Amino acid sequence: MLTKNYLATYAKSFNWAGFFLPKKTYEKCSALYDFCREADNIADDPGKLEDKKIKFENFKKDFLNKNFQKIVIKNIWELIDEFNISTKVINDLFDGINSDIKERVELKSKKELLIYSYRVAGTVGLMMAKILKVNKTNSLKSAIDLGIAMQLTNISRIYINENFNDIKSTISLSERFYENSFYSIKEIPLSFRFSILVARRVYRKIGHKIINKNNLENYKNSGKIYVTKIEKIIETFLSIFDLIILTFTNKNDNNIEHDHSLINEEINLNERF
Repeated sequence: MLTKNYLATYAKSFNWAGFFLPKKTYEKCSALYDFCREADNIADDPGKLEDKKIKFENFKKDFLNKNFQKIVIKNIWELIDEFNISTKVINDLFDGINSDIKERVELKSKKELLIYSYRVAGTVGLMMAKILKVNKTNSLKSAIDLGIAMQLTNISRIYINENFNDIKSTISLSERFYENSFYSIKEIPLSFRFSILVARRVYRKIGHKIINKNNLENYKNSGKIYVTKIEKIIETFLSIFDLIILTFTNKNDNNIEHDHSLINEEINLNERF
């Protein structure tokens, strides 16, 4: 499965965690990320809004028409067929990216924030879980939670609101979703489990570093906040303890109350599993 490997270029935290995956599984996860990244780049790249909208509609048509001359389209359809991924999840992702193609993205309520985070990242978490052979419904819900948590962290890192309390509130919300994702990792096959624990810890660390800025001035002066290589090594070692806890705990995700009610008002998540 040939890929462009956007993971190594755009997602260094995920690429670090991917080091702990079997090679073939890493390649499939990379193919998924390539598809998502190529679609998302249309919204993120500079250019006129009208040109972006046309380009994005063409990308969607290539997907729907199975234009296998484009390798990212060919690869995503192979993943859809192999892992029984609902195309409704892809359409949710498209809706999220489409909402980014505007002069300014404004999320005015918790509901808008969570729906947006599900569409652009919870969908990716769900598809990734499918590739990692997770089938249990509650565990798939937790995979959505991890995707949402990471997106909330990302929103906090590039926040457009000049209010540090809002930033802290968003990180606090992300913490609930990180917590909800933990015990479901036990449902992932052992050979994949450690990689997800590492990704979870490394990305969560970004939020902790933002909180440690203490105020808006320090936050704005710090530039892009990221996890250094030394910090990644530390978080990787700490993930060993997470793995031990998961191995010996009797807890599971059966009794987790997922904060999906606001999302379900607009999107029936049960149709996505």
